[in-house]
Amino acid sequence: MNKKIGVLVLLAAFTAPVIVAQSETLCVLNKSEFRLALIDPATGNILAKLPTGHGPHEVAASPDGRTAYVSNFGPYNHYPVGDQTHLQPGNTITVIDIASRAVKTTWDLGTHMSPHGLLVSHDGKYVWVTTETPQSLLELDAATGKILRAWPTTQQRTHLIVAMPNEKKFYATNTISGTVSVIDRAEGTVKVLPTGPGSEGIAISPDGKEVWVGVRAGDKVAVISTASDEIVASFESGGKGPSRLHFTPDGKEVWVSNSSSNQEVVFDARERKILGTVDMPKGPSGMVLSPDGHRLYVSDMRDNEVTVIDVAARKVASRIPTGNDSEPDGIAWVASR
Repeated sequence: MNKKIGVLVLLAAFTAPVIVAQSETLCVLNKSEFRLALIDPATGNILAKLPTGHGPHEVAASPDGRTAYVSNFGPYNHYPVGDQTHLQPGNTITVIDIASRAVKTTWDLGTHMSPHGLLVSHDGKYVWVTTETPQSLLELDAATGKILRAWPTTQQRTHLIVAMPNEKKFYATNTISGTVSVIDRAEGTVKVLPTGPGSEGIAISPDGKEVWVGVRAGDKVAVISTASDEIVASFESGGKGPSRLHFTPDGKEVWVSNSSSNQEVVFDARERKILGTVDMPKGPSGMVLSPDGHRLYVSDMRDNEVTVIDVAARKVASRIPTGNDSEPDGIAWVASR
């Protein structure tokens, strides 16, 4: 081979882009097991079960897919007989290293008890979590777990949160008060919107223009305009006990878990009309969509499994057992490189 050509070939080999395979993992919280199950979404195989604190309820992943954060709520009805440690409210967050499938550390939130809803900032620097005692939204340093800021919601049982795409404003449901707290991140001001008794599930459209809220006691969905921070619509949820909601990545559809009637109902996001209903096992709750929007994964608490739904066909594609008496709930999708 000509020496000049050989050098060019060698240089090309070193400068060619390196393609790194992407690893996708489904994180499912088993509340009664105090475990986080890592599941291969392609095969349904459980890769590992990692210990959390007591009563893990929600899980969120860092943007790079390397870390998962678990809120350990604490008291719950179905702990093992003789286990007395659950009598105290939880005040910790378990930090999971996804790649090594191991617990990295546990953050202590001190006097902030019963942590629940979780979000991770787009840059991975902050973790936001709701606490029920006192009723607050906390901003944590994702590297250390240090509490950087705390915003009181002034409402009872602050539960789940979403953020505007620019992360300048948060919306948090308050289930007992039946409201949503609108929190301005910079100003610290809080506006309270009366959405209805049992307001719990919450989702924000990809463009950040609307927030949809599941009102469990009224079997309704309330829609908030983020431009005015006012309720602009309210309608039937298509079932009973709407507990979780999720927009498709294109923003065209909203899927609603009606936990009490064991149904997933899909709405046209613009027209707010029901497009279809999928009958589910008992207790559909937490849900997450694959990034391409083709598959919806739903935790079925009372049937101890995750149901996989074909979004386009609007039918059940498969089921993933999570273990006897595991009570799967919080669920997140992790894509890491």
